[in-house]
Amino acid sequence: MGVLMTPDFEQEKELENQYVMHTYGRKPVEFVEGHGMKLVDSEGKEYLDFLAGIAVLGVGHSHPKVVAAIQEQAGKLIHVSNYYYANGRGELAKKINDLMNVNIPEEQVFQTFFANSGAEANEGAIKLARRYADMVGKKDSKKIMYLNKSFHGRTLATLAATGQPAKQDIFRPLPDGFVAMERNDIDSFTSYVDSPDGADVCAVILEPIQGESGVWPCSAEFLQALREETQKRGILMILDEVQTGFFRCGTYPFCFQHAGIIPDIVTLAKSIASGIPMGAFVARKEVAQAMQPGDHGSTFGGNQLAITASLATIDAMIEENVGQNAEEVGTYLKAKLEGLPDVTEVRGMGLMLGVQFAHPIAVDVVMKGLDEGLVLNYTGEDTMRLLPPLICSKDDVDVLIEKLQEIIPQVLA
Repeated sequence: MGVLMTPDFEQEKELENQYVMHTYGRKPVEFVEGHGMKLVDSEGKEYLDFLAGIAVLGVGHSHPKVVAAIQEQAGKLIHVSNYYYANGRGELAKKINDLMNVNIPEEQVFQTFFANSGAEANEGAIKLARRYADMVGKKDSKKIMYLNKSFHGRTLATLAATGQPAKQDIFRPLPDGFVAMERNDIDSFTSYVDSPDGADVCAVILEPIQGESGVWPCSAEFLQALREETQKRGILMILDEVQTGFFRCGTYPFCFQHAGIIPDIVTLAKSIASGIPMGAFVARKEVAQAMQPGDHGSTFGGNQLAITASLATIDAMIEENVGQNAEEVGTYLKAKLEGLPDVTEVRGMGLMLGVQFAHPIAVDVVMKGLDEGLVLNYTGEDTMRLLPPLICSKDDVDVLIEKLQEIIPQVLA
């Protein structure tokens, strides 16, 4: 065999067009290197990254501690399977337990199942909720309630729990047993579960901030009321923190901690391992014990490489106090965004912000931003979403705002 040659950008586009399924509308750039807040494309052009691989790179691109840990582990052992103990798996689960116990009313023991993605984590959480219903003698209580505008994944079950018909309709029939409710409307929940049709609800699943539909926060009051009402009825509360977790929302490790509640199950992914595929669902021990050997599994979940990447990532987050940085820089960024032309609202917490425009210019702003060396994201024609690495500085924000002050009037003209 000859030496494997890396194709140039035009060759890469041709190869992908021919041999890769067209499930994404790719932007016209190929990134080949990244460090901290910066990305470099195949032509050597630098960009400031305000997307972070869709909230994945919490400590930035190619963090030295994470890179060194991955390199060392890859040279020793990558994978053997979950039939055996793995060095570091228990340590990682303990770290997650400790993070889960920050700023909640009563200390809990949380147990973790390691998966490979957010969708898998949400699938597992749904299975656990139904398995728990069996364990407590509610074998006919299998319905899951979810919020309109939510997004929980692209598998069939997680699509069924996703409140976006445009993503669901082409894949019907979807699994049954899923019922929609409204965000920040506790009566939407209680009126259904207290009706004859709601007697078989076992759990509710929701994102504390709905990311994919445009950064729509659940209020602390709603989360607190929902926790109270679910506890009264013996209904589990599943929080999808795939996007909001690991200090994304500032100060605390997880968004639910800002409301001071204790959920039953929490799903994680994205920032958990700096881009090495990993997800997890975490449950209070008395709920987690419903899962027995053979009830759930994963070939790759929690393998040695992913564990190592996650341990190094979480250590870096804590050592560098990224939660406090996300709080301070997020507040600064929000204020700056609110002063931009055509911006009517800025939603979110920490470094998870949605920018609402008065006109349908988000797509043009994102594309023009790419030309100007900014990696941005839109979730709709009039909504831009910002999810920078949690190491983002006020200087980075100043560069972003200066460029947006030029870009927005151009696309409005």
